[in-house]
Amino acid sequence: MYSRIMCIVDCTIFLQDRLPDMLTSFNVLTPGNIRFGRGLALSAAPWLAGRSTKILLIHGATPQRAECLLSELHALRLHVTTLSIAHEPCLQDIERGVSLAREKGVGAIVSLGGGAVIDAGKAIAALVPAQGPAIEYLEVVGSGRILEANPLPFVAIPTTAGTGAEVTKNAVINVPEQQRKVSLRDDRMLPDLAIIDPSLTDSAPRAVTLASGLDAITQVIEPWLCTRANPFTDALCREAIPRGMKALRTLMEHECPDSRDEMAWVSLCGGLALANAGLGVVHGLAGPLGGLSNAAHGALCGSLLPFGLALNEAQISDARLRQRFADVRQWLAAGLDSDPDSAWESLREWSQRAGLGNLRDLGVPREALEPAALAASSSSSMKANPVTLTSEQLLELLEAAWE
Repeated sequence: MYSRIMCIVDCTIFLQDRLPDMLTSFNVLTPGNIRFGRGLALSAAPWLAGRSTKILLIHGATPQRAECLLSELHALRLHVTTLSIAHEPCLQDIERGVSLAREKGVGAIVSLGGGAVIDAGKAIAALVPAQGPAIEYLEVVGSGRILEANPLPFVAIPTTAGTGAEVTKNAVINVPEQQRKVSLRDDRMLPDLAIIDPSLTDSAPRAVTLASGLDAITQVIEPWLCTRANPFTDALCREAIPRGMKALRTLMEHECPDSRDEMAWVSLCGGLALANAGLGVVHGLAGPLGGLSNAAHGALCGSLLPFGLALNEAQISDARLRQRFADVRQWLAAGLDSDPDSAWESLREWSQRAGLGNLRDLGVPREALEPAALAASSSSSMKANPVTLTSEQLLELLEAAWE
């Protein structure tokens, strides 16, 4: 099934497609070990047993999803403490998790859940050995203090195909008092072991599948277009974009294990690509909008994506970059069975038919648009956007997406 694409084994990438003739310098960061395949989730237990006898298991709102892994850990006579993260983690959630892990003498952490659960695990694993208050280590609202010690051993097991958080080096944390979502970031926060078991995503709710899937597709499109794209990330994104669009379209029509596998792969590619290249205007705006509303991150990305593509493309004069946008048009059109010339509009219309609303439908208040545009101008995601956009242009984009 995965012929002609990249096989990841202990973080070695074998590329069958020819790389570009002109190679530029780049750096690759990946987790210590990536395991991809159905039924592999339980392989986390013996790995954790080799690191500590005291484990913190972080799961989502439904603890039943983690019961099989919990049973495996108990069978190995490990002392397991559990922690539920039922929403995107806020600073208080992280502080609570750090205190719990220290109190129980936890030596290793595993997260089984969506991107919010994985981000919480990364942050807690990083901050348990830290010396200062958690907020000091955050970007924007803190001082971005450097971690004094390596994080605890950490395993990430995603149950959604969207964020790619299992292979990134940052954790997004909501700080309600500041109405901002900001990152805790360090190269050492890459999980020691990432297990992508597509069976964990089977029969996920339609709305979750759509929002997380559009997030995954955004995260292979923006690295392809961004200023820090490189041969490694290009190789990941090139096939992932059309395959992701086709698989997501299938899943909106009926349940399909093969398409679940495809989306899990696309999500993994997106996480690796954004970690090693960058993102752009869609994520630059989705971050502050999430802090100013209760809208889900993936839904925000999906709603913004057609507008972000159109705005960026309109500013491009460089022939090489124009070709990259033309590539994305072709790939999206292939997945949607549409005309490449109308790819952005086709994507917007298809997403709406599938059930994704505009920003207003997602609960973003109109008064949040201007502060979100201002905040996005200085966001880390915007640093790699293919063109420089003013806050006025960003506000126009948001107003169009809100209507």
